Amino acid sequence: MALNRSSWASQSVAELAESFADLGRELLSERGLEGTLAVITGRSVALVRGAQHAAVSRGRGGRFETVAPTSELAPRVDQIQYDLGSGPCVDAAIHEEIYRTGDLAADQRWPEFGRRAAAEHGINSMLSVRLFLENDDLVAALNLYSTATDAFDEADQTVAMMLATHASTAMTSARLHEQVHHLERALQSNRGIGVAIGVLMNQYKITQPQAFDLLRMASQHGHRKLVDVAMDVTETGTLELPPLPHRANVRSPG
Repeated sequence: MALNRSSWASQSVAELAESFADLGRELLSERGLEGTLAVITGRSVALVRGAQHAAVSRGRGGRFETVAPTSELAPRVDQIQYDLGSGPCVDAAIHEEIYRTGDLAADQRWPEFGRRAAAEHGINSMLSVRLFLENDDLVAALNLYSTATDAFDEADQTVAMMLATHASTAMTSARLHEQVHHLERALQSNRGIGVAIGVLMNQYKITQPQAFDLLRMASQHGHRKLVDVAMDVTETGTLELPPLPHRANVRSPG
């Protein structure tokens, strides 16, 4: 699809290419998912000339939420769609299509949503592009909004599709990075708990289940996370316990 806006001379296309190169570098340095989405929506308003607002709709099992909005208006407009179960954002995410409208109030594809978006929030144009996420049941769409009528043309749609491609890749990478990070933390936590159990087994001459029960008891009594209690045990060699019943089969060290 060619960029057909006559005002876009070759120099403008070169500038656009450089902008996407900058975007790619920025996304490489942004590891968190929310931060990645904020970069995408912020750049969308800057790069798509008709866009005044931008956001991402994401959902699972028919339930959607708006993330990384560039203004407070986008979530309000989106909520109408979520309540009705229909609109450019929802349909783009579910049906894997691109939806562009320049007169929402008169668009018969979403008569109720279009009427309310225009009347309640002054939004007349929208452009929604599906984000393709790998190996996930999560669906999402990049959404652009404008109070002007016929705000988006073919050139804007092309740029939005390019942004969506970058966004999809960056989101998949960010989600994988977060999953690896959580897995690493879980493994570290499990190792720390295992070490603490070993310390308690040696100190009190008790079994592994009994040592774990002591850790859990101290966690509940102190209203602290189990991994934090375990860390204290590995660092100090001691465990602060609540008063134990006399029948407890736990001997003091020494």
